[in-house]
Amino acid sequence: LCAILLNFALNDKQTMKTLKILLLTLLSTNLYSQEKKGQELIYQSNDYSIYNDEVKQGKNTAYIISPTNIKSNYKIENGDSKEWNLSMDISKLPSYKSDQLIVDALFNLSTEESLKNIESDSTFRTGAKWGGVWTRDISYSIILAFAYLQPEVAKISLMKKVKRERIIQDTGSGGAWPVSTDRMIWAVAAWEIYKTTGDKKWLGKIYPIIKNSLDDDWKTIYDPSTGLYRGESSFLDWREQTYPKWMSNMDIYVSENLGTNIVHYQANNVFVEISKLLNKPNAEYHDRANNLKKSIDANFWINDKGFYGQYLYGRPNLNLSPRSEALGEALSIYFDLANSEKSKSIISKSPVTPFGATCIYPQIPEIPPYHNNAIWPFVQSYWNLAAAKTGNEKALVYGLSSIYRAAALYLTNYENFVAETGDFNGTEINSDRMLWSMAGNLAMVYRVFMGISFDTSGIAFSPTIPKVFGGNKTLSNFKYRNAILDITVNGFGKKIASITMDGKLLDKAFIPASTQGKHLIVIQMDNESFDTDSINMVPNYFSLKSPDAKQIGNMIQWPTISNADYYIIYRDSKLLKKTKETKLEIDESKTATYKVTAVDKKGWESFSSEPLLITPKNNLITIEIEDFAAKSTLPYENFNGKGFVEFSSTFNKEVAIKVDVKKTGKYLLDFKYSNGSGPWNTENKCAIRSLYTNGNYTGAVIFPQRGTDLWSDWAYSNSYYVDLKKGENSIIVKFEDWNNNMNVEVNKMMLDNLRLILVN
Repeated sequence: LCAILLNFALNDKQTMKTLKILLLTLLSTNLYSQEKKGQELIYQSNDYSIYNDEVKQGKNTAYIISPTNIKSNYKIENGDSKEWNLSMDISKLPSYKSDQLIVDALFNLSTEESLKNIESDSTFRTGAKWGGVWTRDISYSIILAFAYLQPEVAKISLMKKVKRERIIQDTGSGGAWPVSTDRMIWAVAAWEIYKTTGDKKWLGKIYPIIKNSLDDDWKTIYDPSTGLYRGESSFLDWREQTYPKWMSNMDIYVSENLGTNIVHYQANNVFVEISKLLNKPNAEYHDRANNLKKSIDANFWINDKGFYGQYLYGRPNLNLSPRSEALGEALSIYFDLANSEKSKSIISKSPVTPFGATCIYPQIPEIPPYHNNAIWPFVQSYWNLAAAKTGNEKALVYGLSSIYRAAALYLTNYENFVAETGDFNGTEINSDRMLWSMAGNLAMVYRVFMGISFDTSGIAFSPTIPKVFGGNKTLSNFKYRNAILDITVNGFGKKIASITMDGKLLDKAFIPASTQGKHLIVIQMDNESFDTDSINMVPNYFSLKSPDAKQIGNMIQWPTISNADYYIIYRDSKLLKKTKETKLEIDESKTATYKVTAVDKKGWESFSSEPLLITPKNNLITIEIEDFAAKSTLPYENFNGKGFVEFSSTFNKEVAIKVDVKKTGKYLLDFKYSNGSGPWNTENKCAIRSLYTNGNYTGAVIFPQRGTDLWSDWAYSNSYYVDLKKGENSIIVKFEDWNNNMNVEVNKMMLDNLRLILVN
């Protein structure tokens, strides 16, 4: 364990020094417990003198680690040593003791921090510096730990994120839902609470909330052309941190992300199970989940890399970003979407950097650390759960060490760390006592070492203990429904050799939900190493910059990208050409979209250039909206034609537009709009409307905020391919019930014109 933890410090001298002292302190504690030699010198080397109560190295001193006390010689800004001591009564919650005293101490630290994060209204605050409840933060935290540790607080917290019997979407890159669309993780968390409590009233309460949210999402963000859901990456909600700079909030809505789609897959599965228990219809949602699983495999899996890609992106035809996205990869395993072969491949082949699994890999150049170039302990926790599930001992050991290094070194559960240094300093935003980080820390004991998982009918045990974490482990006072369990796990390995309850041998590692009273569970592992699968350890790495492609006459050209080995040119999302040149001759007489990526010598592709839509003028039709609805008198500028039309949830709720085309065929349709209801990067006032083509529902058209009061800043909405017949066609823009955004009151935009482009 010492060797593995020290491996993290190889690139950082200060971390090396601190961890040597920290871990040798642990060694001295173990020796002291056996020798009990008072103040006698019990170990000495060229660098360290270890006594039973301290480690000395010149002027530096690191004290013994006990389960209630940790001190580190890491120097914070004021130059003082930082320390943690248990200051709250945590006796009502489970206690944990093992042969790894540092893990025991961090378990107590995280337990205490979880109590400190309970507010006076019985909700969880998000972090020491982040008040309030956030849908994704609380949900991921509940799944990891708080469904079974604080079920009532978890329930109250989840219900804070409900409005109109629908799940509230956190604000993301700008406009909230449906630009950001990971709110359905709430459903998975709510289901986890039911599994731990068996509360039928809770089940009835969450049923309509989940159903309404799923149904709105189906109409608003489902893309029938790919079988996937649109919207921002789950939790990666800061546009330039994980997306190319040219992508707007409209582009993020159009994108289809791995992690977010897996969240929707699991939410539909959860709803099927809830419906069964309540004797409600569920076949439709069962089919949605099954079809989504097939679509994820078909669209995201990269055979030559052995893991799923990051997301589909790029208007109007989508390409796969081949980056690894750690949370999505982990959830694909944890939620049983990836089969056994793919699961093993993901854990063994996905890139892992010296300080852990980064949110994405490779990193984006010229973007400061936050989601980019960063490690998040809660993401690492899900990665560890996936590693344990696949039985990859190397990956699990490294992942556990990543979490314990960070928490022990800084003596709190920070939200994120710079991937290059492993330090919390240097990230764009951070906080100590982060809820999902502490939940992840706790889950390593409950979910990994104890191997606890919940079903509607009881608890299953499947401990996964790497050899270096072997020994005796005891979790006491664990409350489950009407039972109190003391659980002991002895040894190491992936397989259980025997399990007893109150001294009686059990046929299987399972405790029924009907169990009552206090019981002693003893699990003996088989003491067999499962260190057979590999881990893809790599240096932290940055991809190349995106090419800046421009049309110049009948050529597409872009500046040379430093260190590019070659370029890939895509036409309508299909690979057109690989070239070392920086230009391409095109046929201007045909409608097509072009994108260019730069590839480095390691084979990593950059993000693509902003798509270039090339179309001859006779293929373009522009229809002024003011010809079909009253022109607005608002004093906005920069519009085309004679004016523009105002739309809100009460004004111009339905506008029919007559379109006369000279040729039957497929057309690309979008709207030129403005939305100055709020800032580009937050709030919840994305305007949404339903689009009908010749009487058929085509899909949702979304008009994200462009900036506060920037009503003269015009852009294009998302687009659809529609089939139009020669002659007159009907296009209807309508406000439907499912078009309510998260704000509800403000759902407003201006429409300048409708654009149609003939594409065949």
